[in-house]
Amino acid sequence: MGEVDARPFPPGDYPLVVVGSGPGGIQVSYSLRRLGVDHALISADEAPGGMFRRFPFFQRLLSWTKPYAPVPRGSRAYERYDWNSLIGEEPSHRAIQPEFMDGTSEFPSRPEMEAQLAEFVRRAALPIRYGCLWEATRRDGDRFVLETSDGEYRCGLVVFAVGVAEPFTPEMPGRELVAHYVDTRDPETYAGRRLFIVGKQNSGFELASGLLHWASRIVLASPRPAKLSVETNSLAGIRARYVQPIEDRFMGGGVYILNASIEGVERAGDVLRVRTRATDGGMDLAIEADEVIAATGFVAPLRDLPALGVATFGPSRLPAQTPYWESASLAGIYFAGTINMGSPGLKKNGVAGTGAVHGTRFNARILAREIAERHFGVVAPRPALAPRDVVGYLLEEATDAPELWNQKGYLARAVLFGADGPYDEGIVPLQAFVDGSGPDGVAIGLEGDSEGVIRPAAYVRRKGAVSEVMLDPDPLNEFRGSSDGRARLTAALEGLLR
Repeated sequence: MGEVDARPFPPGDYPLVVVGSGPGGIQVSYSLRRLGVDHALISADEAPGGMFRRFPFFQRLLSWTKPYAPVPRGSRAYERYDWNSLIGEEPSHRAIQPEFMDGTSEFPSRPEMEAQLAEFVRRAALPIRYGCLWEATRRDGDRFVLETSDGEYRCGLVVFAVGVAEPFTPEMPGRELVAHYVDTRDPETYAGRRLFIVGKQNSGFELASGLLHWASRIVLASPRPAKLSVETNSLAGIRARYVQPIEDRFMGGGVYILNASIEGVERAGDVLRVRTRATDGGMDLAIEADEVIAATGFVAPLRDLPALGVATFGPSRLPAQTPYWESASLAGIYFAGTINMGSPGLKKNGVAGTGAVHGTRFNARILAREIAERHFGVVAPRPALAPRDVVGYLLEEATDAPELWNQKGYLARAVLFGADGPYDEGIVPLQAFVDGSGPDGVAIGLEGDSEGVIRPAAYVRRKGAVSEVMLDPDPLNEFRGSSDGRARLTAALEGLLR
């Protein structure tokens, strides 16, 4: 007799298949199971973690977990201060990340993050079929067929949680001489080497920070100037933890930061020569380096999905998505995790929301509810609210709700007004509320402007028309006690609170 494969979810027919065992795939599968939706979860990896099984190479994550927050650990409000733990329904499934941190930093290391994800899977007893590589996709009538290394999976719906994980190096002469960020070796192997890093985003500065001790010279170059997150007052830009190379440049310590395009890389004897063209009026240069590394990001590994009808956009080839993270061009295909950046939201103040774990874990939970209701008839409870409690409830959410804090300008708490009075619609994508139809209602979220000022924003829908009510900021972000905010919101809801 042949060996029996004890792994869960053998090839076959399923209502829904989730692809990927990174944070997005784990969270959406966990939430689907809590809603009773039958599905398979498959992954090419041999263990949970996704990209966190390899990256980042140096330093720590850019997302914090604060063990000593001003709210109880394990509470819903604590999720605002713990950006890394996945969201559990049971106490033992919540706030796992602090248990694996060594106390030296509020930013977990990569191994600590990987361990937290594995522990979440273990405690939740989440079944995953590892070592099952998704290779191709085709249609068979109204169903999808996923071709994998283990065989074919047939399903009516698919959630792809495959990250934005395929290395991207732009076209340039000599591209074959350029390594990519993913090829980074142990730091000591760069001792005394002259490095040229293509790209001035976080991954480029991560490499520069991690190799400052080892490299004899580091040049970072890209056409546009580097922006710091402390200048943009947002997550856009180089995070504060990676600014050491910038200081080194000002101090003349052997780091050089150029605003220049890369015209080509060529071999010159035992070294590489990088030709640059200045984009800021400076000099065109030919710079010798021992190694050239492209820190130029990643693209979404969609394989043949575009040929199947999934529309994409931008240099990262993100799939265009609806506010509920369904392919905008191919119904039945959904996305979870970092790839959610393909649903950009309202973009009222620039980029809304985030593709990082602290935001997309909430997206995944909302997506699971949407799939359960829309395709499987599992209707989530919508508790009734007394009219007199609506305004206070909304201001309470603006003060404490982690979904609103971690997905500013992207997620909102919605209250709808039905024939029997107001009821809680739950956390929803703000764009879905503003652009959608439905009963009269109000959605409140948080928005930050270019100056870093955070304030609640309420959107009131009456007979299909939506009006915006901006509330005042508070220096301590305590909105629930604002008499002015309460009065303004009450006036905006006049006629609905009855």
